[in-house]
Amino acid sequence: MSRIGKSPVTIPSGVEVKVDGSNVIVKGPKGELTQDINSCITLSIEDGKVSFTRESDTPDVRAKHGLYRALVNNMIIGVTEGYKLQLEVVGVGYRAKANGQKLDLSLGYSHPFVMEIAKEVKVSTESAKGKAPVITLESSDKQLVGQVAAKIRSLRKPEPYKGKGVRFLGEEIRRKAGKTAAK
Repeated sequence: MSRIGKSPVTIPSGVEVKVDGSNVIVKGPKGELTQDINSCITLSIEDGKVSFTRESDTPDVRAKHGLYRALVNNMIIGVTEGYKLQLEVVGVGYRAKANGQKLDLSLGYSHPFVMEIAKEVKVSTESAKGKAPVITLESSDKQLVGQVAAKIRSLRKPEPYKGKGVRFLGEEIRRKAGKTAAK
């Protein structure tokens, strides 16, 4: 059996998990999330725990066993605690500013980027003199927060020579040595 798939997910107090056909609905203090589950995996809720069983041992079904267990676990964590990602904008003249659900980024190009952020994600920026601006993304949906953060990072990935670009807070950038002067 799948090591991840066979371990049950505990449901904390204040969280409601419902199975409606092939959909799993998780409600909690931070919102409501739904996930479609393949018919090869069956869910059972008993004694405040969600357990998952699979119908066969084919590699595809075994992979889905662990996948759906992890997705439901992420949903339960999301509606109770939420997810938070922070991005750092490093570079001279690079700026980030949040106006409601719009994120205005100046990343060294001839034009600024204005991104419309999904309403499920709360975006905020903080700038301090002498420090790189920090973009904070918060939501109950782990997949959505990661997708938005990856999209922002893809606008100007960190380069290896000077380290300029958009990076995750605390991310280590492998630096390269530049050219050495000829004699």
